[in-house]
Amino acid sequence: MTDLVIAEGTKVTLHFAIKMEDGNVVDSTFEEEPATFTVGDGNLLAGFEESLLGLSSGARKIFIISPEKGFGQRNSNNIQTIDRGQFNSDIVLEKGLVLSFSNAQDVELPGVVIEFDENQVHIDFNHPLAGRELQFEVQIINVEPAVTH
Repeated sequence: MTDLVIAEGTKVTLHFAIKMEDGNVVDSTFEEEPATFTVGDGNLLAGFEESLLGLSSGARKIFIISPEKGFGQRNSNNIQTIDRGQFNSDIVLEKGLVLSFSNAQDVELPGVVIEFDENQVHIDFNHPLAGRELQFEVQIINVEPAVTH
């Protein structure tokens, strides 16, 4: 262990848990292998990375991540109405069903069925954690210097 602190470009190995306001765990590595990433590489949302800056090996903290620093606020423009005829007849629609769609750039987007009738299907393309305040618990295992080329 070193006294090196987490900063842009440092390689960090940690355990983490992301929990909802009610304590339900969304994701956790505490019972698995720890996660390793380089600060700024895009593997962790910037709002989560910000909370880690300045921590060193051995630190254990709990942070509250606002929607703005996490998965953003819910956006009503991300709820789309699609003609029921656009869906394969073998798809059994039900509220909460997650379906995969492709956007104009052929990027896969998950959407959740929120409502439907015989003519239309309302799909929510907001991230499931959008608009949620999250608890982010971390245990820093190791911090390594930034790799220079």
